[in-house]
Amino acid sequence: MSRFVRHRLDRLHHALARHVDSGLIPGAVTALSSRGETHIDVAGEAVRRDSIFRISSMTKPIVAVGAMVLVEECVLRLDEPLTEWLPELANPKVLRDPAGPLDDTVPAEREITLRDLLTFRNGFGMLPFSPEVHPIQEAAAELNPFGPPLPKTTLTADQWLAKLGELPLMHQPGTRWLYNTGSEILGALLIRASGQDLESFLTDRVFTPLGMTDTAFSVPADKLDRFTVSYMPDQQTGELNVYDEVEGAWSRPPVFPSAAAGLVSTAEDVLAFGRLFLDPASDVLSRATITTMTADHLTPEQKAVSGFYPGYFDNRGWGFGVAVTTRRDSIYETPGRFGWDGGLGTSWATDPDEDLVGVLLTQRADFPLLSKPYQDFWTSAYQALA
Repeated sequence: MSRFVRHRLDRLHHALARHVDSGLIPGAVTALSSRGETHIDVAGEAVRRDSIFRISSMTKPIVAVGAMVLVEECVLRLDEPLTEWLPELANPKVLRDPAGPLDDTVPAEREITLRDLLTFRNGFGMLPFSPEVHPIQEAAAELNPFGPPLPKTTLTADQWLAKLGELPLMHQPGTRWLYNTGSEILGALLIRASGQDLESFLTDRVFTPLGMTDTAFSVPADKLDRFTVSYMPDQQTGELNVYDEVEGAWSRPPVFPSAAAGLVSTAEDVLAFGRLFLDPASDVLSRATITTMTADHLTPEQKAVSGFYPGYFDNRGWGFGVAVTTRRDSIYETPGRFGWDGGLGTSWATDPDEDLVGVLLTQRADFPLLSKPYQDFWTSAYQALA
């Protein structure tokens, strides 16, 4: 018996095709895999099955897997201070008030660890939205720690770390979830701990073993015909404006690639990555490591003061580079489901209970959880299961 119901898969296609026809998105590639059965679908003429997309923040879980490879090899340890590899971040100071002056600090209660980076509890990251720009945000602007997604900085990894080390932390290490910057630091850590550039390390230890042949931090010239244009909607009108051209920022290799938002990939590559968590036969990671990565590592107290908006963590937690659903609130938000999304219009999740991996790739930047294509794809994905 087929794992998917054919007419329900057609419903999934039509749900995304409606958004293409309305002009909301130029196109979409979707992929579903369950119990050995895979379905890849294309909506719109702007894309094709093997189109390459900027997966932005979906870079984070991929780099987290790279970090756990080095943990399994005993090169890195989750709870040791990172000062051996990142002396620039030793003896950090912490702002008394994240919105306050940069010189009003106290000593950190402890050093930053790898576990802190993987769970975004490293003390530095995106603060809750405020119409006022705080001094720490102005001081960190050159590091691009808060977005929008870019493939790289203009700095080398060493220069980036040196400048970050000059800044105080916003909160004590280990106390609350602050998005994004932990992954950028993680990229620099992997460069030093592996002795390779970041792309070579990930290629050797993650991409090649999983067959992810089109995943990289830039698109080579012979693949640009498959690369998509990225669009950003106008805040007032919703009209799509070009964010990055085919021969734009991602068409050249970066000096220091963004481990938070720099990768490009295809539906089939992301699907292969998602299947790693259901069947670690590729020998990239052990089952014990995968179980640890996808557990919820945040305390109720940390959730209460963290997140993109109030209540964000009411039905989810955070593992190592992945969000973890903790309560069923919709058709597709099932306890134990985990994954992450990209702000340039992409989404991936793996659901162990359903043995399901799903991937959505679009060209429209959006906050995924509030996006109609996102909601309709995941609703349609679950209703398509036999």
